[in-house]
Amino acid sequence: MALYGIIGDIHGNREALIAALAALEAYDPERLLCTGDIIGYNADSDECAAILRKRGVVSIAGNHDLIGIGLLGFERCSNKAMHALKRTRRSLLSGTVEYLGSLPGSLPVEDRAVLIHGGVRDVQQYMTGSHHIAENVAYLRADLPGRKICFYGHVHQQRVFEIGQGGDIRELPANGIVRLDPDREYFINAGSLDASRKPQPRFAELALFDSSLLTVEFLRVSYDDALTEAKALMAGYRIGRWRDRYYSLRRKLLGRS
Repeated sequence: MALYGIIGDIHGNREALIAALAALEAYDPERLLCTGDIIGYNADSDECAAILRKRGVVSIAGNHDLIGIGLLGFERCSNKAMHALKRTRRSLLSGTVEYLGSLPGSLPVEDRAVLIHGGVRDVQQYMTGSHHIAENVAYLRADLPGRKICFYGHVHQQRVFEIGQGGDIRELPANGIVRLDPDREYFINAGSLDASRKPQPRFAELALFDSSLLTVEFLRVSYDDALTEAKALMAGYRIGRWRDRYYSLRRKLLGRS
């Protein structure tokens, strides 16, 4: 039994990562876990990967990590993500590529929890509604029996879905401390460290999981978003209007062929 700090969807945002790790120090968690997407969108992917390794953060691979090293294609990316990931592919250090390629697709946590990125069987699936949870709880039972608490990322939102013993699904408020019932199943998203896709004001989102008390505490911390944006813009990670239109037209033409 331990206290875990859970982060995810860093997306090369060094400022958000540093702020989140500083906030977690006050709680002194025994382990730090990451639900993936270390790279993409922002200018400091190599630095973020290096920080995770230095701090002993245990991570799984997200879809951006896999796309960034060429193990997945751009087919399911938005124009913004594709543009940033093409830039990321060109700049990643060989050590970062090797590190990302070594990350597992899921990670068991003690005897009841597990980390995934998207869906249980699809790293790029967005689990945003009850129908997604119903589908994936069936996969969870089949593929990872005994795992009743599933931490996931990808959607950039703090969420808690509770599955009752009769199969009913309800969403709980993802704020403050949430107490988990040992007889129920949960899909929990700690949120995203990177907030570049969100409106102002922007915060890094994270969570604490106490496996002894069976609680999850949701946290939000401020970071230097202006610096993150300035670096991303200067390094070419932000897509321009004409390139965005070009990508959309190209997708449309390829879809017709």
